[in-house]
Amino acid sequence: IVALVIWRGPSWSLLEDAFTAVQWEWVAAALLFNLVSIVVRAIAWTTVIDQAMPPPHPRFRSIFSAFSIGLLGNAALPGRIGELARVAVLANRLPRRQGLWATLAGTVFAHRVFDLVVVVGLVLYVVLNAEIPGWLQTSLTVFMAFAGGAIVASLVFARRHQVSELDEKAGRARRLVTMARHGLGVMHAPLPAAAAVGFQALGWTCQFFAVYAALRAFQIDEPLVVAGVVLLVMNVATVFPLWPGNVGLMQAAVALALVPYGIAYAHGFGFGLGLQAIEASVGIGLGLLFLAREGLSFASLRRMPEVPYAEGAGVPG
Repeated sequence: IVALVIWRGPSWSLLEDAFTAVQWEWVAAALLFNLVSIVVRAIAWTTVIDQAMPPPHPRFRSIFSAFSIGLLGNAALPGRIGELARVAVLANRLPRRQGLWATLAGTVFAHRVFDLVVVVGLVLYVVLNAEIPGWLQTSLTVFMAFAGGAIVASLVFARRHQVSELDEKAGRARRLVTMARHGLGVMHAPLPAAAAVGFQALGWTCQFFAVYAALRAFQIDEPLVVAGVVLLVMNVATVFPLWPGNVGLMQAAVALALVPYGIAYAHGFGFGLGLQAIEASVGIGLGLLFLAREGLSFASLRRMPEVPYAEGAGVPG
């Protein structure tokens, strides 16, 4: 990280200038948009979960708690610990049932696939309306290929629990695979799938306007499509978090993407710091709140994926 900051970091005096004239009413608007985005995306996950398992279904409060803790894990720890953490938190809130952990893991994957569906639309919008750097074009080409493969694979792999039964004579591994396929069951339910995509699209729209509000907060008065460029860049830069939030890498990517629009690199880097602070503050704040509500410590996030297995929750047999 130090090497990256030395190599691609801006002049610190110029960076300070980017923060001197921040318009805080736009920061407040960005925070509000991010909060609404989290709520709506949690509703989308609720829709997926309801199609993945028979009643009783978890309450939205429990799902929102697990989702928020997952955001904290993704923001504060390397890798995608948050995805496993939200499964573990929600599994411990539900009655024990066969393959619960595997089913919830399948719902997380389905939830992310619906993200891909929406992002494909965002990519097309940006490509048709904005000036895109060459390095980003390559990244988006790879992403589109990956997204197409993931969507097709999820459709093929999905299996609804209403039309399939577990074979009690099958081995544990096979039963876990079946339950994971149930987690993708929403893919074969057109109306719930459309609802989940709609909620995800609304969530991404809120993030889009959160980025636009952050641009205005840092006095970057560019068209709406530039917010789409920034939103794509920050997601490409953080898709594989090698360290928490990929801090430094994300700012450098955002700054480089803004240079063609006449934004100085230092100003863009400062904006990237502010944008990540806005994005992370909502997720981390909610995550810490619900982590305390669940009676868990921050240190437990690293061990959380092991909890269901250690306690036997959701493990078949």
